[in-house]
Amino acid sequence: MDNCIKLNKQNPKKEANCISKLFFVWLVKIIYKATKQPLSVDDLYQSMDSDGSCKLTDTLEKHWEDELWKAKTKNSKPSLLCAITKTFLAQFSLAGLALFIAFAILKPLHPVILATFIQLFYVVNEEVDEENRKHKIIYGSLMIAISIVFIFLMHHANLAAGRVGMRVRIACCSLVYRKLLKLSKKSLNDTAAGQVVNLLSNDVNRFDLVVIFLHFVWIMPLQAVILSYLIWMEVGPSALAGVLAMILLTIPVQGYLGKLASTLRLKVAKKTDSRVKIMSELISGIQVIKMYAWEKPFADVVKMSRSNEIKTITMANFLKGVNLSSAVFLERLVLYLTILTYVLLGSKITADKVFSIAQLFNTMQLTMAIFYPNAVTLGSECLVSVKRLQDFLLLEEKPTPKIVKKTHKSVILDNITAFWSPSVATLKDLTFRVNSGELCAIVGPVGSGKSSILQLLLGELLPSEGNLEVGGSISYASQEPWLFVSTVQKNILFGQKYKENYYKQVVKVCALETDFKQFPYGDKTLVGERGVSLSGGQKARINLARAVYREADIYLLDDPLSAVDTHVGKHLFEECIIKYLRGKTRILVTHQLQYLKKADKIIVLNDGRIEAYGSFEELSKHTHLSFTNLLISSSESSETVKKTAEVKRTESIISTKSVKSESSVQQEDEEENEEKVNKLGAKAYVDYARSGGNFFILAGVIIMLVAAQLASSAADYWTSYWTSQEERRFILMLNCTAEHHPEILLPEFGENSTNYLYNVSNSNSTYYQDCREDDFDLISTNSALLVYTLLILGSIVITTSRSMFFLKVCMRASKKLHGLMFNSLLVAPMRFFDTNPSGRILNRFSRDMGIIDELLPRIMLETLQILFVMIGILINVSIANDWMIIVAVILGAVFIKVQSWYVASARDIKHLEGTTRSPVFSHLNASLNGITTIRASAAEMPLRKEFDSHQDTHTSAWYLTIACISAFGLWLDILSVLYIACVAFSFVFMNASGSYVGLAVSQSLTLTGMLQFGMRQMAEVISYMTCVERVLEYTTLDKEGPFETAKENKPQKMWPSKGQIIFQHVFLQYSPDDPPVLKDLSFYVKGGEKVGIVGRTGAGKSSLISALFRLTNIDGTIFIDGVDTKLMGLNELRRSISIIPQEPVLFSASMRYNLDPFDEYEDKAVWHALEEVELKESVASLDLLVQEGGSNFSVGQRQLICLARAILRNNKVLVLDEATANVDPRTDALIQATIRRKFKTCTVLTIAHRLNTIMDSDKVLVMDGGRIAEYDHPHKLLQNAQGHFYKMVAETGPSMAVQLHDAAYRAYKNSYYNDDDVTKM
Repeated sequence: MDNCIKLNKQNPKKEANCISKLFFVWLVKIIYKATKQPLSVDDLYQSMDSDGSCKLTDTLEKHWEDELWKAKTKNSKPSLLCAITKTFLAQFSLAGLALFIAFAILKPLHPVILATFIQLFYVVNEEVDEENRKHKIIYGSLMIAISIVFIFLMHHANLAAGRVGMRVRIACCSLVYRKLLKLSKKSLNDTAAGQVVNLLSNDVNRFDLVVIFLHFVWIMPLQAVILSYLIWMEVGPSALAGVLAMILLTIPVQGYLGKLASTLRLKVAKKTDSRVKIMSELISGIQVIKMYAWEKPFADVVKMSRSNEIKTITMANFLKGVNLSSAVFLERLVLYLTILTYVLLGSKITADKVFSIAQLFNTMQLTMAIFYPNAVTLGSECLVSVKRLQDFLLLEEKPTPKIVKKTHKSVILDNITAFWSPSVATLKDLTFRVNSGELCAIVGPVGSGKSSILQLLLGELLPSEGNLEVGGSISYASQEPWLFVSTVQKNILFGQKYKENYYKQVVKVCALETDFKQFPYGDKTLVGERGVSLSGGQKARINLARAVYREADIYLLDDPLSAVDTHVGKHLFEECIIKYLRGKTRILVTHQLQYLKKADKIIVLNDGRIEAYGSFEELSKHTHLSFTNLLISSSESSETVKKTAEVKRTESIISTKSVKSESSVQQEDEEENEEKVNKLGAKAYVDYARSGGNFFILAGVIIMLVAAQLASSAADYWTSYWTSQEERRFILMLNCTAEHHPEILLPEFGENSTNYLYNVSNSNSTYYQDCREDDFDLISTNSALLVYTLLILGSIVITTSRSMFFLKVCMRASKKLHGLMFNSLLVAPMRFFDTNPSGRILNRFSRDMGIIDELLPRIMLETLQILFVMIGILINVSIANDWMIIVAVILGAVFIKVQSWYVASARDIKHLEGTTRSPVFSHLNASLNGITTIRASAAEMPLRKEFDSHQDTHTSAWYLTIACISAFGLWLDILSVLYIACVAFSFVFMNASGSYVGLAVSQSLTLTGMLQFGMRQMAEVISYMTCVERVLEYTTLDKEGPFETAKENKPQKMWPSKGQIIFQHVFLQYSPDDPPVLKDLSFYVKGGEKVGIVGRTGAGKSSLISALFRLTNIDGTIFIDGVDTKLMGLNELRRSISIIPQEPVLFSASMRYNLDPFDEYEDKAVWHALEEVELKESVASLDLLVQEGGSNFSVGQRQLICLARAILRNNKVLVLDEATANVDPRTDALIQATIRRKFKTCTVLTIAHRLNTIMDSDKVLVMDGGRIAEYDHPHKLLQNAQGHFYKMVAETGPSMAVQLHDAAYRAYKNSYYNDDDVTKM
């Protein structure tokens, strides 16, 4: 499809030296640029060769094929996990080794050195000798050196692991895409498009997440043993209390909470899916919902769905709250239990023991309570994803077609029977031959198997019986036009070489020359996804041009004339199919029966069998055949070409922005993909907070946050205070004992004060029985324990309560924001929906609300928690050494600057990551939609290469994302290490208590990792707040209204009783900047009259309907039964008019809900309505579930259900908006007959493209350029040979025109002439 983003910048990492790679200097240039101006895709670097999608996928595919072969030979099941392991284990192991060294060796060394460092501050006398200071400098330096090595190892190991995860994702995505191109039709039908997209968006993303934590599955047990040993060395058997508590509170409890979280996550996913599905249907069918005035029942359904969803989300968030709270108090709790046991066993605590084991427990908690549970949870999720990927890769592939290739250019079917599903034969005993150069037309009712014959010839459907011979190459034009995101020219060429003259000929015969002149950039104009920027007719002609441009022997054309109007259809048939493709074998599936006379052969299909086969003349003799009756009665056909709107309703409204040039695609993609929003700044935070509660609730949140941190910091400070008290107690006891028993000061104890203390604490009590603790003014051990217990309990209770309260407020905000946005959307004018893609609107209710519901509360709480913990650390350090306030201010200023750089660059790179991800999914969706065309064109290999190219571009942005996280993490951790160095060495040159040294240094060490994690979380909050901004943007949309009629303007109860309609000088424009679409429209419709509305594309037909339903503001007046519709409430007005829309809209609900969502009618009346449209037999129960989009009903049946709605409402005014444009002639006849019978006394306005449906109307309103060109009985209009209507009839062809003239005359005669006769009598 050749629409890849080309990256020209060489990756600087390729040329970077060791220092540059070590310190991430190679990233500085792009980060600096991001701080000065927004980054664009052009700023991205080419991905590294080792990360190339094609290379990685080839390796994984080879191992996967080995697994398939092994499974086949051993009769076992292949394992995708084994294939992934063989491909990536070596790379992943290196990262694991680095993490092991960092977390199992270096991290436990920290507390050991810290203990020794603290011991150096124990002194009995005031003198500090030089030797002692040297030791302090050595151990302080060693502590800093270990920190530096640790942070370098950790960040580079995380980046390496992240890169492996990225590579696994890339290879799996490409492997899935390669499989997709090989799937059988059965597999494709069983696999929803959303499922494949889900595999490539959600499932493979698990690889990016799991790799960071997966190594801790084996690191954690080894680290736990090492840490437990070190704690035992410090406090002996008391270590068991803390270690066992840590193990019990993490592994089993976290395991249970993880399981509970998974269950809740599944429930949330299901309930969110349900709500988003409802919203998707609502947004897709909003025009119909507005015209039916069904806003209220839909609002109730969404409200109920949202209420159920928010309950489960709240439970899931509370669980996350408990987890986050435990991260704060768990380490303190196990430290408390260890100290409590140690003291109760009769030992005396010292600062070196307390703060070293505190650090050891901190390390243990990090691994056991955070990394290990994440590894298990993400690992199990990843295994599920691998299983889902594996199941997809094992789906049935398209088998080798059972087609005998011949040299002749003919198609021969001999006794062919074929099945789509095993139970029912789709094609039954087909035998026919299409000779070289012949045109064969296939006709028949909906579902008769016409398209299946083409699928058979393409090898997509395999014959179960019979022989099939095809001679030569095939080109195929699909029934539903397939276009991809690229230029019009590239859509036509589709990988073929450009030949100028040949190309121009194809463009001419496919009637695209005029369109190219209208497009601002000609055939270089960009086609949006699924051709969204083009009309239905333009899409059909480009789709046909692609098939015609491909030189082939046989052309399979699946109903290419349906979406174009009469004269264009005639041109395509005559100039393209008959003349240009003359001499080629052509098989044309069509509903356009007027062209059949020129076909060499006609196949009439019915229920998978050939009902008739031969030339037009031969078939004319078979009058006993049901479908051939249509051929005979019409001669050239009673059916004119369906004129599906050249520009659909919405497209005519948004024509000002319908096309773009190729050069603008990149910028447009960026704007539309990541959607620019009005930057509300601080106002977004204020509005979000206000949505959560009033002033008192928000004040309560702040108080709880402060109280929780006070309790935790107080517990930390108390351990320091208590150990300093114990230290003083030991020294005082030692001095006292020395006075009474000088002999205790033995020479062998030396000058080391630690030995003094240990000697005293372990000596026989008789040495110091003359000294009593009560003689010293110190807190008792029991009192200290009591205070410590209360502080720990306070920390647990207040921290958990704080989390619950905060999350509850967030849930209130979330619920209120959704309610405000939904209510605002429901009353927004149609103009809003016409100018905003449905995907963008749905994005607010799916992705944005998902982030606001689940991610934002957790990330915000984490950020606030880290912020308050950091403040607590800085306060505790400042208490220990007030000089550190200056250092904290300086490094704080640097941190804020680095943070601003990170936010700027991370935001831009994340934006680019989204921008480059979009083409991957666009390519996937386009391939899914056009899989038959792709395979018919043998374009699989070029598309594989293009998919890999899209992946490589995304890889460039993704690798920058993870590299920036590691780089900024490293740089901030270097700042943390600088702060630790300042704290540690400040104590070296001053006289300080060991307990304060322990408090300050141990708290500072916690900053490593926390600072950079806090920065990332803060950036995430800023990023996620854009979702709040986008939602807030939708709470202030323009509003329709009023919806209820004022009391003084209430019409009679049975209004309208006649159905009289008067338009007086009506003007309509969709926006103030656009010219009027309706211009001074004035006409009168009598009650009970049948009026046909016709006109060319853009004439204003649909705008007239919009004016009648007040879907947009109008100037002028419309009266219905003498009542000005402007005075009516929209609900009352719209419920008084029935409409059968062009595209039938059904919702995923019961049949009853689809017909009567207000429950106004009894079951009897509903069944009667279904009986009237001959659907009673097809509907087993009114509770029958209509599937999404009504997919369990045919297009014709869906239209009949819409007709049943109109019958049920029984209004005096009925509007038919091209209601029979997309159905077969049989359903068309049923609809027309039912309308004539059931709405005989009603006013019926019919927008028509099939002129035969309105020739018996009382009047025809011909529109041209938003004005009334003609308005009278069709027979009278046909008397004017220069008139618009006359010319429209003439364009249907001579034979058809005669029939339409006759029909108009008969209708006129019945209506007027008979009335005159009655008068004469």
